[in-house]
Amino acid sequence: MAIEQKDALFTLIKSLSKSEKRQFKLYVGRLGGNAQANFMSLFNLIEKVNFYDDELILKKTGIKKQQISNTKAHLYKQLLISLRFNPVHYNVRSQIREQFDFASILYNKGLYKQSLKILDKAKELALNSDETNLAYEIVEFEKVIESQYITRSMSNRADELSTQAKELSLKNVRISKLSNLSLQLYSLLLKGGYVKDDVDSKRVTDYFEKALPSYRLSDLGFKEKLFLYKAYLWHSLIKQDFVSSYKYSQKWVDLFEENPEMKKQNPVFYLKGINYLLESLYLIQHNTKFVQVLNNFESDLETHQIRLNDNTNTLSFLYLNQNRLNQYFLEGKFTKGLQFIPKLLSEIEENKSKIDAHHIMVFYYKIACMYFGAGENKMCIHYTEKIIANKGLKMREDLLCFTRVLNLVAHYEAGLDYNIDKLIISTYKFLLKMNDLHEVQRKMISFLKKLSTIYPQDLKKEFINLYNELIQYKDHPYERRAFLYLDILSWLESKIQNVSVESIIEQKVKKITK
Repeated sequence: MAIEQKDALFTLIKSLSKSEKRQFKLYVGRLGGNAQANFMSLFNLIEKVNFYDDELILKKTGIKKQQISNTKAHLYKQLLISLRFNPVHYNVRSQIREQFDFASILYNKGLYKQSLKILDKAKELALNSDETNLAYEIVEFEKVIESQYITRSMSNRADELSTQAKELSLKNVRISKLSNLSLQLYSLLLKGGYVKDDVDSKRVTDYFEKALPSYRLSDLGFKEKLFLYKAYLWHSLIKQDFVSSYKYSQKWVDLFEENPEMKKQNPVFYLKGINYLLESLYLIQHNTKFVQVLNNFESDLETHQIRLNDNTNTLSFLYLNQNRLNQYFLEGKFTKGLQFIPKLLSEIEENKSKIDAHHIMVFYYKIACMYFGAGENKMCIHYTEKIIANKGLKMREDLLCFTRVLNLVAHYEAGLDYNIDKLIISTYKFLLKMNDLHEVQRKMISFLKKLSTIYPQDLKKEFINLYNELIQYKDHPYERRAFLYLDILSWLESKIQNVSVESIIEQKVKKITK
């Protein structure tokens, strides 16, 4: 039975670069008998085919049906061992673990002094790299060895190791609490989006303050500060305090600028910090700073200031292209942005196996907004319906809700109003089901519902009335998020002035001085 790209071994082999494949063959070739082994026959077959199929394995190799499972498991393990030796995947954590393993071997041979010497160097590297979990493991191992290798300084050494273990334990507990808090807040943001009312806001703040451990900033190390700023960032974003989200995302990035060696040790955290800084700048419409940060980000990637591997390459692709789209939105250059779409879609297709469905849907929503802003409403509908049709998408309910509103408005703009009443009802029911019906959405749906009864000569007046009703929510703490997903006000202004949405937004951009 064919299992296209769902098999773990198949996916791993297809992710290998040419150099990684060559290294694997050299690694297994060190033993002559391996060349004809079942696991190498399996590797050579999977390397050539486009899908995984048990029947093909039985037909093309000497592997028997009852051997397939064990052969796959053995090949998978050998691939991971080979990759572990690849310099591309070698980092500080790998060095520390390797030294720890060497010390364990020496300890088991009874060579305590040599083992302690290696552990001391590994611990120094761990502390300098803020790898406190690994440093704690090393200290605990040192305590075991010291209890068996008696020296004259044993009493002082015992006190030193006990103090060190206690300090590292406290640090690790604090890091764990902060990382747990930031992860839970991130989960809340993905699931429900921004807070919807005072009750929601208080609930989030109470949870945040209760879970936030006590600390003195001067006592915190790199990772403690990193997770602290992350937690504050999520708290700010959920509460729609975008100025604070800019403040803490900037602190996040500044932390790496102050510790440049951490960019190479923790490239994922650095990339995420840059992305949230750009997102915050987009939310507060700070175009000048946004362009500056985006240009620096592109320069860092071009000059290899950020360590790239398969994981960071994917993240760089996501963050760079999402923010390139945001730049077109900030500047109101929708028509120009359409020229960027075909290349982007091609690259999304190329990277599809590495990008989760949620991020692909975010791309589709931004692409739909680009077409809407450029007046290409049928293409806008094409991409909103891709999102609506994705029944397996469980994250970002707010994204699903605003996609339906955009889809509804695009149908009206495209003149596809023969079934608009059914579309309005289904959209309204969906928003109620998601518990995400805002006053802005309610007024929009109510307006579209009565459009068929408005005389043409009264249409402009009704657009003006709706605009006046909605403008009061522009700075509302819980309603303003509606305008972040879909610029309804600019659309209404375009209808009132009888010009394109694009020209309205371009006029606004020219007035913004920051």
